[in-house]
Amino acid sequence: MTKLSVNINKIATLRNARGGNLPDVLKAAVDCERFGAQGITVHPRPDERHIRYRDAVDLKPLVTTEFNIEGNPEPAFIELVLAIKPTQVTLVPDAPDALTSNHGWDTISHREHLTDIIAAFHKHGIRTSIFVDADPKMVEAAAKTGTDRVELYTESYAAAYLADREKAIAPFIAAAEAAAKTGLGLNAGHDLNLDNLRFFAQRIPNLLEVSIGHALIADALYFGLENTIQLYLRELKPWLPA
Repeated sequence: MTKLSVNINKIATLRNARGGNLPDVLKAAVDCERFGAQGITVHPRPDERHIRYRDAVDLKPLVTTEFNIEGNPEPAFIELVLAIKPTQVTLVPDAPDALTSNHGWDTISHREHLTDIIAAFHKHGIRTSIFVDADPKMVEAAAKTGTDRVELYTESYAAAYLADREKAIAPFIAAAEAAAKTGLGLNAGHDLNLDNLRFFAQRIPNLLEVSIGHALIADALYFGLENTIQLYLRELKPWLPA
Protein backbone atom coordinates (compact mmCIF):
# COMPACT_ATOMS: atom_id res chain seq x y z
CA MET A 1 0.00 0.00 0.00
CA THR A 2 1.12 3.56 -0.72
CA LYS A 3 2.62 5.15 2.39
CA LEU A 4 1.24 8.33 3.94
CA SER A 5 3.76 10.93 5.04
CA VAL A 6 2.18 13.78 7.00
CA ASN A 7 3.60 17.24 6.35
CA ILE A 8 3.46 19.13 9.66
CA ASN A 9 4.34 22.60 8.33
CA LYS A 10 0.85 23.96 9.02
CA ILE A 11 1.10 22.95 12.67
CA ALA A 12 4.26 25.05 12.89
CA THR A 13 2.49 27.93 11.13
CA LEU A 14 -0.15 27.94 13.85
CA ARG A 15 2.50 27.84 16.58
CA ASN A 16 4.44 30.69 15.03
CA ALA A 17 1.35 32.89 14.81
CA ARG A 18 1.45 33.46 18.58
CA GLY A 19 4.98 32.51 19.55
CA GLY A 20 5.65 30.05 22.32
CA ASN A 21 5.18 26.34 21.80
CA LEU A 22 1.45 25.84 21.29
CA PRO A 23 0.77 23.65 19.43
CA ASP A 24 3.86 21.56 20.13
CA VAL A 25 5.29 20.59 16.73
CA LEU A 26 7.43 17.79 18.14
CA LYS A 27 4.51 16.22 19.99
CA ALA A 28 2.36 16.54 16.88
CA ALA A 29 4.89 14.55 14.85
CA VAL A 30 5.04 11.81 17.46
CA ASP A 31 1.24 11.75 17.63
CA CYS A 32 0.91 11.53 13.84
CA GLU A 33 3.06 8.41 13.88
CA ARG A 34 1.13 7.00 16.82
CA PHE A 35 -2.10 7.57 14.89
CA GLY A 36 -0.82 5.63 11.88
CA ALA A 37 1.26 7.99 9.71
CA GLN A 38 4.06 6.12 7.97
CA GLY A 39 6.28 9.16 7.62
CA ILE A 40 6.77 12.77 8.69
CA THR A 41 7.57 15.52 6.19
CA VAL A 42 8.89 19.02 6.89
CA HIS A 43 9.76 21.80 4.48
CA PRO A 44 11.91 24.42 6.21
CA ARG A 45 12.24 27.66 4.29
CA PRO A 46 14.92 30.35 4.74
CA ASP A 47 12.52 32.75 6.51
CA GLU A 48 11.40 29.95 8.88
CA ARG A 49 7.79 31.08 8.58
CA HIS A 50 6.60 27.62 9.59
CA ILE A 51 9.05 24.78 10.25
CA ARG A 52 12.29 26.12 11.70
CA TYR A 53 15.70 24.59 11.13
CA ARG A 54 15.82 23.87 14.86
CA ASP A 55 12.56 21.92 14.56
CA ALA A 56 14.11 19.68 11.93
CA VAL A 57 17.09 18.96 14.17
CA ASP A 58 14.88 18.24 17.18
CA LEU A 59 12.58 15.96 15.17
CA LYS A 60 15.33 13.62 13.98
CA PRO A 61 15.60 11.50 17.17
CA LEU A 62 11.82 11.44 17.60
CA VAL A 63 10.67 10.27 14.17
CA THR A 64 10.64 6.48 14.09
CA THR A 65 9.06 5.96 10.65
CA GLU A 66 10.44 7.86 7.64
CA PHE A 67 11.73 11.41 8.03
CA ASN A 68 11.48 13.43 4.80
CA ILE A 69 12.96 16.93 4.54
CA GLU A 70 11.92 19.03 1.54
CA GLY A 71 13.51 22.20 0.28
CA ASN A 72 15.53 24.12 -2.24
CA PRO A 73 19.14 22.88 -2.03
CA GLU A 74 20.73 26.17 -1.07
CA PRO A 75 23.93 25.93 1.03
CA ALA A 76 22.17 26.29 4.41
CA PHE A 77 19.61 23.64 3.47
CA ILE A 78 22.29 21.22 2.29
CA GLU A 79 24.19 21.76 5.53
CA LEU A 80 21.03 21.04 7.53
CA VAL A 81 20.27 17.82 5.66
CA LEU A 82 23.82 16.51 5.93
CA ALA A 83 23.80 17.20 9.68
CA ILE A 84 20.47 15.47 10.27
CA LYS A 85 20.72 12.63 7.74
CA PRO A 86 16.97 12.06 7.28
CA THR A 87 15.56 9.00 5.56
CA GLN A 88 14.83 11.08 2.46
CA VAL A 89 15.51 14.54 1.10
CA THR A 90 13.14 15.94 -1.53
CA LEU A 91 14.65 18.66 -3.70
CA VAL A 92 12.12 21.40 -4.50
CA PRO A 93 12.94 24.47 -6.67
CA ASP A 94 10.85 26.95 -4.69
CA ALA A 95 11.88 30.60 -4.58
CA PRO A 96 12.43 32.15 -1.12
CA ASP A 97 9.28 34.30 -1.50
CA ALA A 98 7.04 31.50 -2.81
CA LEU A 99 3.85 31.07 -0.80
CA THR A 100 4.04 27.34 -1.47
CA SER A 101 5.76 25.08 -3.99
CA ASN A 102 4.39 25.89 -7.43
CA HIS A 103 6.43 23.98 -10.02
CA GLY A 104 8.83 21.12 -10.45
CA TRP A 105 12.45 21.12 -11.54
CA ASP A 106 13.57 21.53 -15.13
CA THR A 107 15.73 18.43 -14.80
CA ILE A 108 17.21 18.92 -18.25
CA SER A 109 18.74 22.36 -17.70
CA HIS A 110 19.57 21.68 -14.03
CA ARG A 111 20.87 18.15 -14.55
CA GLU A 112 24.50 18.85 -13.62
CA HIS A 113 23.55 20.87 -10.54
CA LEU A 114 21.18 18.20 -9.28
CA THR A 115 23.64 15.40 -10.02
CA ASP A 116 26.29 17.00 -7.81
CA ILE A 117 23.89 17.60 -4.93
CA ILE A 118 22.44 14.09 -5.09
CA ALA A 119 25.92 12.55 -5.09
CA ALA A 120 26.73 14.46 -1.91
CA PHE A 121 23.59 13.18 -0.20
CA HIS A 122 24.21 9.63 -1.37
CA LYS A 123 27.64 9.67 0.26
CA HIS A 124 25.80 10.00 3.56
CA GLY A 125 23.23 7.30 2.80
CA ILE A 126 20.34 9.72 2.28
CA ARG A 127 17.65 8.69 -0.20
CA THR A 128 16.89 11.45 -2.70
CA SER A 129 13.77 12.53 -4.53
CA ILE A 130 13.32 15.31 -7.10
CA PHE A 131 10.08 17.32 -7.27
CA VAL A 132 8.92 17.30 -10.91
CA ASP A 133 5.90 18.19 -13.01
CA ALA A 134 3.95 15.38 -14.68
CA ASP A 135 6.14 15.40 -17.77
CA PRO A 136 7.79 12.16 -18.92
CA LYS A 137 10.76 14.12 -20.31
CA MET A 138 11.45 15.64 -16.90
CA VAL A 139 11.13 12.24 -15.25
CA GLU A 140 13.53 10.67 -17.75
CA ALA A 141 16.05 13.47 -17.27
CA ALA A 142 15.72 13.14 -13.50
CA ALA A 143 16.79 9.50 -13.75
CA LYS A 144 20.08 10.65 -15.28
CA THR A 145 20.96 12.64 -12.14
CA GLY A 146 21.22 9.48 -10.05
CA THR A 147 18.20 10.28 -7.90
CA ASP A 148 16.36 7.43 -6.21
CA ARG A 149 12.87 8.81 -6.71
CA VAL A 150 10.81 11.61 -8.18
CA GLU A 151 7.84 13.29 -6.52
CA LEU A 152 5.08 14.29 -8.91
CA TYR A 153 3.70 17.78 -8.30
CA THR A 154 -0.03 17.11 -8.21
CA GLU A 155 -1.57 20.61 -8.09
CA SER A 156 -2.79 20.44 -11.70
CA TYR A 157 -4.46 17.09 -11.04
CA ALA A 158 -6.25 18.43 -7.96
CA ALA A 159 -7.36 21.59 -9.77
CA ALA A 160 -8.88 19.67 -12.70
CA TYR A 161 -10.18 16.64 -10.82
CA LEU A 162 -13.82 17.68 -10.39
CA ALA A 163 -14.21 18.80 -14.01
CA ASP A 164 -12.73 15.67 -15.65
CA ARG A 165 -10.74 13.29 -13.49
CA GLU A 166 -9.71 11.05 -16.37
CA LYS A 167 -8.22 13.99 -18.26
CA ALA A 168 -6.66 15.31 -15.07
CA ILE A 169 -4.83 12.10 -14.27
CA ALA A 170 -3.67 11.19 -17.79
CA PRO A 171 -0.33 13.08 -17.68
CA PHE A 172 0.42 11.62 -14.26
CA ILE A 173 -0.07 8.08 -15.54
CA ALA A 174 2.34 8.86 -18.37
CA ALA A 175 4.89 10.29 -15.94
CA ALA A 176 4.52 7.28 -13.64
CA GLU A 177 5.11 4.92 -16.55
CA ALA A 178 8.25 6.88 -17.44
CA ALA A 179 9.46 6.52 -13.85
CA ALA A 180 8.91 2.77 -13.96
CA LYS A 181 10.81 2.44 -17.24
CA THR A 182 13.80 4.33 -15.84
CA GLY A 183 13.80 2.48 -12.52
CA LEU A 184 12.81 5.43 -10.37
CA GLY A 185 10.72 5.18 -7.24
CA LEU A 186 7.61 7.34 -7.29
CA ASN A 187 6.19 9.77 -4.73
CA ALA A 188 3.50 12.43 -5.12
CA GLY A 189 2.18 15.44 -3.31
CA HIS A 190 0.47 18.85 -3.33
CA ASP A 191 -3.26 19.50 -2.95
CA LEU A 192 -4.15 15.83 -2.57
CA ASN A 193 -7.15 15.47 -0.26
CA LEU A 194 -9.97 13.17 0.83
CA ASP A 195 -11.89 13.88 -2.40
CA ASN A 196 -9.19 13.10 -4.95
CA LEU A 197 -6.65 10.86 -3.21
CA ARG A 198 -8.19 7.42 -3.70
CA PHE A 199 -8.64 7.81 -7.47
CA PHE A 200 -5.08 9.06 -7.82
CA ALA A 201 -3.54 6.29 -5.74
CA GLN A 202 -5.43 3.56 -7.57
CA ARG A 203 -4.67 4.84 -11.06
CA ILE A 204 -0.98 5.65 -10.62
CA PRO A 205 1.22 2.54 -10.89
CA ASN A 206 4.00 1.90 -8.38
CA LEU A 207 3.13 4.87 -6.16
CA LEU A 208 5.31 4.47 -3.07
CA GLU A 209 4.42 7.51 -0.99
CA VAL A 210 2.21 10.59 -0.82
CA SER A 211 3.09 13.64 1.25
CA ILE A 212 0.03 15.54 2.48
CA GLY A 213 -0.06 18.52 4.80
CA HIS A 214 -2.41 21.45 4.20
CA ALA A 215 -5.60 19.49 3.49
CA LEU A 216 -4.93 16.90 6.18
CA ILE A 217 -4.31 19.47 8.90
CA ALA A 218 -7.37 21.45 7.79
CA ASP A 219 -9.49 18.29 7.95
CA ALA A 220 -8.14 17.61 11.44
CA LEU A 221 -9.85 20.80 12.66
CA TYR A 222 -13.18 19.09 11.98
CA PHE A 223 -12.44 15.40 12.43
CA GLY A 224 -9.57 15.37 14.91
CA LEU A 225 -5.99 14.44 14.04
CA GLU A 226 -6.20 10.73 14.82
CA ASN A 227 -9.43 10.20 12.92
CA THR A 228 -8.20 12.29 9.97
CA ILE A 229 -5.03 10.25 9.55
CA GLN A 230 -7.13 7.08 9.57
CA LEU A 231 -9.43 8.58 6.94
CA TYR A 232 -6.46 9.32 4.67
CA LEU A 233 -5.01 5.86 5.21
CA ARG A 234 -8.36 4.38 4.23
CA GLU A 235 -8.28 6.29 0.94
CA LEU A 236 -4.96 4.62 0.14
CA LYS A 237 -6.27 1.07 0.54
CA PRO A 238 -6.08 -0.58 -2.90
CA TRP A 239 -9.11 -2.81 -2.42
CA LEU A 240 -11.59 0.06 -2.04
CA PRO A 241 -13.28 1.24 -5.28
CA ALA A 242 -12.07 4.51 -6.78
